[in-house]
Amino acid sequence: MRKVYTLGETLLDLIFDQSKKPIAKPGGAMLNSAVSLGRLNVPVSFITEIGNDHAGNYMKEFLNQNGVETAYTYYFNDGQTALALAFLDDKKNAEYSFYKNYPEERMAQQLPLLSSDDIVLFGSFFATTHEVRSPLMKFIYQAKQQNAIILYDPNFRKPHLHELPKIKDYILDNISYASIVRGSDEDFKLIFNVSTADEAFGIIKENRCSFLIYTASDKSVEFRSVNILISIEVPQIKTLSTIGAGDTFNAGLIFNLLKHELYNDDLVDVKKEMWEAIIKSAIEFGSHVCTQYDNYITHNFAKQIKS
Repeated sequence: MRKVYTLGETLLDLIFDQSKKPIAKPGGAMLNSAVSLGRLNVPVSFITEIGNDHAGNYMKEFLNQNGVETAYTYYFNDGQTALALAFLDDKKNAEYSFYKNYPEERMAQQLPLLSSDDIVLFGSFFATTHEVRSPLMKFIYQAKQQNAIILYDPNFRKPHLHELPKIKDYILDNISYASIVRGSDEDFKLIFNVSTADEAFGIIKENRCSFLIYTASDKSVEFRSVNILISIEVPQIKTLSTIGAGDTFNAGLIFNLLKHELYNDDLVDVKKEMWEAIIKSAIEFGSHVCTQYDNYITHNFAKQIKS
């Protein structure tokens, strides 16, 4: 059976929506994707690090209840589970403040062995963090050697902009390992100061990745490969929160790659019509999560997709 592995940080999100009371949710980009996949009964493992504290115990229980395997989680005592404060503006976009207290030793767990059937999703600031870089890249290198599908999502946030000069090479390196890069217009503007999908694809190609999915908020999703150009408008919806939208889009993308039984060597031969169908389904995933305060698809939505 094919397996999905997501790698990233675990955060307890505190969401502030103007006059409403704060809402606490398990978060972190790769956790959000894993939970959506778990609710779809996809065999998914989340590779992360969590503090041995009340927040960490809550996270572990939540993941297990939602079908996410936690066997490859590193539990640490010297520090606390990370916290993110998310402040929603009038357009329901979030500004973040992060609070982290990690131990000196990071990601010390045993990591799984991969096969060519597997799919790996990694990204966010976690994928550019020097302290976890060595074990993370050993795993990504293994995935590349096994010819697994590797999805990279930069998911770069403004609070980290001052660190960009010292981590930009890591981002370029991550792109070079990816089968597909899924990045937002904000990602590419902040990291590379480019404002179009074509400019972003030029950077992707220069760094040896052949497929780009460029999401422009509530406007459009663009797909670029050497031979295919796709632009799909995003349907207008009533948005409560955009937190988790891109992460849930990634889950929808992975779900459809599995549904259509696509492997890494198949991607180059996928027709335009199939990419359009895959992207439209992923947009449906991302749009759905914007209509609620959860960072992942609901159980009812999962039931509809499975049926």
